[in-house]
Amino acid sequence: MRLRSAPGPLILAAALSAAVPVSAVSAAQAHPARSAVRTAARAVARQARAASRGTALPALLYAPYFETWTRTTIDGLARRSGVRYFTLAFLQTPRRGSCTLAWNGDRSQPVRPGGAFSRQIAALRAMGGDVIVSFGGFSADHGGTEIADSCRSVAKITQAYRKVVTSYGVTRLDMDVEDRSLNNQAGLARRSAAIARLEAWARRTGHRVQVDLTVGAIQSGFPASSRRVIASAIAHRAAITVVNGMTFDYFAGKKRIHMGDAALSGLRGMHRQLGRLYPGRSPARLWSMLGVTLLPGIDDNPLKNEITYPADVRQVAAFARAHRLPLVTIWAIQRDNGGCPGHVDSDTCSGLRQTPFEFSALLAR
Repeated sequence: MRLRSAPGPLILAAALSAAVPVSAVSAAQAHPARSAVRTAARAVARQARAASRGTALPALLYAPYFETWTRTTIDGLARRSGVRYFTLAFLQTPRRGSCTLAWNGDRSQPVRPGGAFSRQIAALRAMGGDVIVSFGGFSADHGGTEIADSCRSVAKITQAYRKVVTSYGVTRLDMDVEDRSLNNQAGLARRSAAIARLEAWARRTGHRVQVDLTVGAIQSGFPASSRRVIASAIAHRAAITVVNGMTFDYFAGKKRIHMGDAALSGLRGMHRQLGRLYPGRSPARLWSMLGVTLLPGIDDNPLKNEITYPADVRQVAAFARAHRLPLVTIWAIQRDNGGCPGHVDSDTCSGLRQTPFEFSALLAR
C-alpha cells in the first residue's frame, strides 16, 4: 500500500511548554497567555496518563487513516464527517540511524507530552472518540526511517514506543510494514522484540497496549513477505491484536479488477493463512484478528483498472459485519470526497464523483 508521509510535512500544532513551578507564579501573572498555555499542557498530560490506562477501543472499529501532514485538524474533521476514531499516520525518525520519533520525520514535531496533536486528540476524546497511532508508511519504510529499521537498539525502540503511549495516552499502535522494511531482517526482528518488550512493560505498569500489524495483501491472501512479518511477531512472542491487510495496489496486469471481489478473496486467503500461523485457534477467533484497508476511488495504478467504487465498499462492509472483522480502515479520510474526478492516487480526493464522506458512511460500525 502507498501509505506514506508527505514529502513536505506541515507544522500543524505549536509545542506546549512544561508545567509552571510554584516559584514562577509572579511570572505567570505577568504573562497570562503563557500561563494559560502551560495550564492546558498540564491538563493534556493528565488526560494522556489517564487514557493510557483506560479501556480498549471498540471491538468493531472503523478507524480511517488520517494524514497528519495536511492542514486538516482531527477534531474538525470528526465534526464534519461524523467519524470518531482515526489512525494517525505516521511516526518515523527524522533521519537514518536515529532512535527518536517525530511526526512524518519532522524535527519540529517530536513525540513529547503536550506536543503536536495533543490538543486535537483531547478534543476528539471529549467528543467520545480516540486515535490509533501508526508507525512507518511507504516513505519511511522505503527511506530507512521506520524506527525499527533506523535504530539498532531494541531497548531504545521500546523506549520510543513507551513514550508514544505515555505522551498521547493511546492504547493502540499500528505498525505499517511495507516496501524495503519487508526485507530488512534485522529490522523485522527488532520491531517484534520491541513490541514484546512494550507489552511486558504495559503488563507491569498497568497500561493497556494493543498492537496491530498493517501489511500488504494480494487477491489470494498475504504474500510471502507479509507472512514473514507475522511469523517474526509470533517467534518473538509479540501479541498482535489485528493483522490488517491492504487490499489495493495489486498491479496484476491490464485487466480491470473488481475491487470488492478481490478484497473478499484476499480476506478468505488471509484467514486460511492465519490458521496455519496460529494453529489451534478457532475460525471465529481468526476472523477476530483480521482487518482490512481499502483505498476509495482510483489507486496508484496508472492504468486506472483498480478503482474501488461505493458498491465495492458496500460489499466489503457487509462481509466485515457478517464475519465481525475488528478493524476496517481506508487510506485515507482526506480522500473521501469527490474533489478531483479522474485523478490517480490523490492524497486529498478519491478521483470519483461522490458525496463528501460517502465511503465513511458506508463503513461506519
